[in-house]
Formats: sequence, C-alpha cells, structure tokens
Amino acid sequence: MRFGIREIIFLIVLLAVPVASFVYVFKPRNSEITQAKLEIAIKQERLDQLEEMTAQIEDIGLEIENGKQAIALIEEKLPSEDDVAGMLEQFTQLARSNHLNVPSFKPQPPVPAAAFMELPIEMVMEGRFDDFYEFLLALEKLPRITRIHRLSMEQASMGVGAGRGPGSELPPGSMKAQFTLSIYFASASSVSD
Repeated sequence: MRFGIREIIFLIVLLAVPVASFVYVFKPRNSEITQAKLEIAIKQERLDQLEEMTAQIEDIGLEIENGKQAIALIEEKLPSEDDVAGMLEQFTQLARSNHLNVPSFKPQPPVPAAAFMELPIEMVMEGRFDDFYEFLLALEKLPRITRIHRLSMEQASMGVGAGRGPGSELPPGSMKAQFTLSIYFASASSVSD
C-alpha cells in the first residue's frame, strides 16, 4: 500500500482533530470544571458556616432572654433612693443586734456605678470578732446588693473612749473594724430609662 500526499494529509488531519479537540475543547473545559468544583466547595463551606450560625442564633436568643431575667433579678435587689434611708437604719439595727458599737457612721455622696448609683458609707465598729463575723453573715443574707471594701481591723482600746458613753466599755479581746460599706441603689433617672 502506497501512501500519497493525499493520504498523508488525511492522516495528519485525522490525528490533528483529536489533538485540537483536546487543546481547544477538553483542556479548557477541564479547567472550567476544576474552577467550578473549587467554587462549589467554597460555597458549600459558606453554607455550612451559615447553617452553624443559624443554629447559634436560636441559642443566642435564649441567652439574651436569660440575660434579661438575670438583670431583672439584680434590679429587684436594688432599692430605690427612698429606700436607702431604711437600709441605713437596718444596718445599724443589725450591728446593735450583734452587740457591736458603731461610733462612726458617715454616708458619703452617692457616685454613679454603671447604670445605678453607689452610696459609700464609712463605718467604724467595735466589739467582739465573733459578733462582727455574725454581723457580716447577716449582712450577706440581706436581699440587697452591698459591698464591703477597705476593711481594716485592729485590737480595740479598752475603757470608755471617744464615741462611747459610760457603761459601754468593751470586753477584753475586742476589735475595732474600719471599712467602707457600699449600697447600690436605683436612682430616679436610671429607673425612668
């Protein structure tokens, strides 16, 4: 069998069609398919993240509701400005019921504390340590928010001293506690917000 120029050209064209198809059709399509698969993977990852976030939104709603209930509970423990005077009387009665002398009781000007007000009270108490400890336990059980800071204690001087009248001598082993008791309360402006 003899191949002429016509057969050789036909053979070259016959071989060129698949090569040209690969170069001009299949190779670009494979590149497009690879790019499309990459985009699909990225979009699937975004969908997975969106699904995760959607699941968390329900949890966030629950957490927001729990937070609102916690805030309401705290606000219930905050007295109004009018109730603060009654609380001050309650603290002195609590100290007396625990056999403590209160020679110094100085309310300071109220200061803003977050969305509420804080009334610091400089106090000095004298008496037995066990009685002071009982006072602290009773203070902790009160349904109001209070805080004690800058607490210092020392042994109390014996006998009739400044702030104590006759017959109010301290027993041996007594202590003197100086501290700041802060009462948190809702001011009239924070209630209206």
